[in-house]
Amino acid sequence: MEGEEERWVPERYVAFWINSSSRKVIRLHELRLRPLGLSMANAAVLLTLAEGGPLSQKDLTRLARVEQPTMAEMLSRMERDGLVCRQRNPRDRRGSLFSVTDLAREHLDLVREALVQGERDALSGLTGEEAEQLIRLLRRVADNVDRAAAPLQSPERKG
Repeated sequence: MEGEEERWVPERYVAFWINSSSRKVIRLHELRLRPLGLSMANAAVLLTLAEGGPLSQKDLTRLARVEQPTMAEMLSRMERDGLVCRQRNPRDRRGSLFSVTDLAREHLDLVREALVQGERDALSGLTGEEAEQLIRLLRRVADNVDRAAAPLQSPERKG
């Protein structure tokens, strides 16, 4: 593209394909998780809690990279649906810790299977080496974007 006139033709830019692919992969995962009554966001929280819980809402917000009100609403719904339980944080009397309920734990293998199958579907036709290369390349792109964005972010928005 160097030396060519800079013109925005979406299909010729990496941002277009990353965005398009990301939306489609997430949609595929959502369709696979729907029969379990879950979304990608719910599944991510459940898997995070199953592997590292119990965790505070603040920790989950940081790990999921969502705004605090979004996480609060999600945890309330998940608690209502019997997927997570809340207990008082022994190190912070004002805070709570969240953990996976037995009901949710029974479905974690199905959640993992749905996500793994979605990944297989998305990478269909790629060799194992190509899939690994794609991951390496996307990580490099993500790192490049983080470096380029860092000086552009206001101090309170960094991270």
